[in-house]
Amino acid sequence: MSRFRALFQRLRAEGRAALMPFFEVGDPDLKILERLIPAVVEAGADALELGVPFSDPIADGPTMQRAAYRALTRGVRLQDVLDLVRQVRRRVDVPIAVMSYANPLFRYGIERFAREAREAGVDGIIAADIPADEGEPLIRAARPEGLDTIFLVAPTSTEARLRTVASATTGFLYCVSVTGVTGARDRLSEEAEDLVRRVRRVTDLPAVVGFGIARPEHAQEAARFSDGVIVASALYQVLEAARDPVAAAVEFLRPFARALRSGPGFLG
Repeated sequence: MSRFRALFQRLRAEGRAALMPFFEVGDPDLKILERLIPAVVEAGADALELGVPFSDPIADGPTMQRAAYRALTRGVRLQDVLDLVRQVRRRVDVPIAVMSYANPLFRYGIERFAREAREAGVDGIIAADIPADEGEPLIRAARPEGLDTIFLVAPTSTEARLRTVASATTGFLYCVSVTGVTGARDRLSEEAEDLVRRVRRVTDLPAVVGFGIARPEHAQEAARFSDGVIVASALYQVLEAARDPVAAAVEFLRPFARALRSGPGFLG
């Protein structure tokens, strides 16, 4: 059983949703991330999404574009992502998904990537710009290595589209809460709940909400109807201003973890 499948089975039995922070590998730098990742797991992160820096991150808004740029200027490449996973896997046992775009994966070699990702301790691949119905090469490379293939659905996805994406996905469905790019927002999109409700009609795969989760109350609201939340841009707004990124990440994420573990009454 994959780590993602085991995680969501356990959390459904516990009646709560997963907290999944996103980190752009290389920002903060690799040495800091080696300390930061175990620290946020200790603080309550249930799973991790690690991004491969890319020059044209079309799914990302300004905050995550800046993070990718800083990582690229430090010379971070896909091999460094796998090396980081190998390092942190010695200290954490939570599921890890690597998020990339098609270009880095196919330039590196998709079969080579899948093999080395499995050896490093990666559990799943998210290819943000590969549609599920064009994902067969990725699936062919990933599944024999035991890697989940995680595709995205959006508020604009039709029921037919949801069925197509669900049939290609393992691990969890990535539910984009807005029609747009990543970025912290003042409130959780009203479209998120409707999207997850429509997902539930076509599949029993865990549905995880990303894009726009910026506050503990957003996470708690999303937890009413989803299996997990991904936190990225709001976290990076904190990290960009932090003198101590490890302490700042822990301080920022700990209230999210408490909110997801404490139920609807926690935030009053």
